[in-house]
Amino acid sequence: MLRLARPLCVQTVKASKLSRLWSRPAALMSTLLIHHPQYAWLQDLGLREDNEGVFNGSWGGRGEVITTYCPANNEPIARVRQASMKDYEETIGKAKKAWNIWADIPAPKRGEIVRKIGDALREKIQLLGRLVSLEMGKILVEGIGEVQEYVDVCDYAAGLSRMIGGPTLPSERPGHALMEQWNPLGLVGIITAFNFPVAVFGWNNAIALITGNVCLWKGAPTTSLVSIAVTKIIAKVLEDNLLPGAICSLTCGGADMGTAMARDERVNLLSFTGSTQVGKQVALMVQERFGKSLLELGGNNAIIAFEDADLSLVLPSALFAAVGTAGQRCTTVRRLFLHESIHDEVVDRLKNAYSQIRVGNPWDPNILYGPLHTKQAVSMFVQAVEEAKKEGGTVVYGGKVMDHPGNYVEPTIVTGLVHDAPIVHKETFAPILYVFKFKNEEEVFEWNNEVKQGLSSSIFTKDLGRIFRWLGPKGSDCGIVNVNIPTSGAEIGGAFVPSTTARPSLWLKVSSFSDTGWSLSHSCDCSEDAQEDSDFPGINDRFEYSSAYSPVIKPLTKSRYIHLSRIEN
Repeated sequence: MLRLARPLCVQTVKASKLSRLWSRPAALMSTLLIHHPQYAWLQDLGLREDNEGVFNGSWGGRGEVITTYCPANNEPIARVRQASMKDYEETIGKAKKAWNIWADIPAPKRGEIVRKIGDALREKIQLLGRLVSLEMGKILVEGIGEVQEYVDVCDYAAGLSRMIGGPTLPSERPGHALMEQWNPLGLVGIITAFNFPVAVFGWNNAIALITGNVCLWKGAPTTSLVSIAVTKIIAKVLEDNLLPGAICSLTCGGADMGTAMARDERVNLLSFTGSTQVGKQVALMVQERFGKSLLELGGNNAIIAFEDADLSLVLPSALFAAVGTAGQRCTTVRRLFLHESIHDEVVDRLKNAYSQIRVGNPWDPNILYGPLHTKQAVSMFVQAVEEAKKEGGTVVYGGKVMDHPGNYVEPTIVTGLVHDAPIVHKETFAPILYVFKFKNEEEVFEWNNEVKQGLSSSIFTKDLGRIFRWLGPKGSDCGIVNVNIPTSGAEIGGAFVPSTTARPSLWLKVSSFSDTGWSLSHSCDCSEDAQEDSDFPGINDRFEYSSAYSPVIKPLTKSRYIHLSRIEN
């Protein structure tokens, strides 16, 4: 890594055209960035000065016009016309009609379409990654990596489409068998956050599609261009395969659009990614109509380093987990627990590492650390630092807003707080790392688990017994439990609990996007006389079984063979 330089514009690579543009005076950047020759590549993604923010087989939008901004310089990029409530109603209707076609397509064929979506994303991965970096503010390698996550989950889902099945179980009744079948829910609403404007949609969309659902996406308003560009790619795949575009619909909008989706009984499942505060409101609105929801909310993640930890692993892990995406990941490490015997050494070495972080233009491939997403995020950073000081914390590195264009703040290290200080238990979406001393395993495991926002957690140790205790029932209560690696990142199969109900890209997500039907099949003679003589003459009567997904148990047609047919939701 290279040493931090000031002013910020000096830190970027001089040979980079994007870097030179980033450091221009604001007076020379009064027009939309999309008009600058350096951003002509935006047009290759189908973007223009004014963009329609509704797609349901055709593009439109009759709502408010908003402007999206680049966090690295707060310059306007382009404009987007959002959805009106009339647009929303039309889109819901078209999506429901599209489901009638999509649900009849065999799952492996649906998987083939998802594979083609992944291939189309691969072709545009560099451009999409640059757009994510431009509009969200994360560094280029992260922007490209995020698109790669969508590509990867498309590959995963394509294979999974040939594996959706249920067990055949023995029945208590002679000559009967129980069969499990998964059926689509219908319309899946997907609300995503600004920090992962591509990947989170991909995790949901790919799995929802192969299980026979159609999707309605509402991305964050501040990353609307990303939502539009991704939808254009998907729409082209659907069009080329003679499928209704409304299978993957888009309605750009704000809180009113999200509220409509949460309260709409026609949305069979709502997947929401965002803050815990908003997630609670979403959960209440969906529950009020007895709807289904997936919530991927906050994280107040911790790294624990014991006295036997390999510091060559601890230091880079803590640094990248704390400052990656400028602290705006749900898996960002916010608490670092250090054994008292190594605390001072690690803090000193971490401060030295922080001083070498290359800060600057996020499009520059040599930059590690970019801006916060909005001015509001900068204000929240300032408030959190001040609150930490009032509660007894000492800022040993950073803590200030950088005097440069854009939403840049110094990556910050705070020591001296008690482990249960109010500010520590509050998730601040910013690069603030709280560092603590601990004496023994029992107390630090308790400290790890005492926050409400459980998500990801890590320990660094060479003690195998301690590792298994960490993984056991009295260890970490987080959904992602790491050993000798950082908290950030979640591979396919990662579970997010308890601050969430979602398990993105996991086989169990298939169960979230599907209804389970238990089929009672009676192997017998199909003649009317034989049915009347059956031990269970009421076998064709419909009856219900209550569970988390409220599946309906309905017998299959009586036959000498057990074969699957559609089970009503």
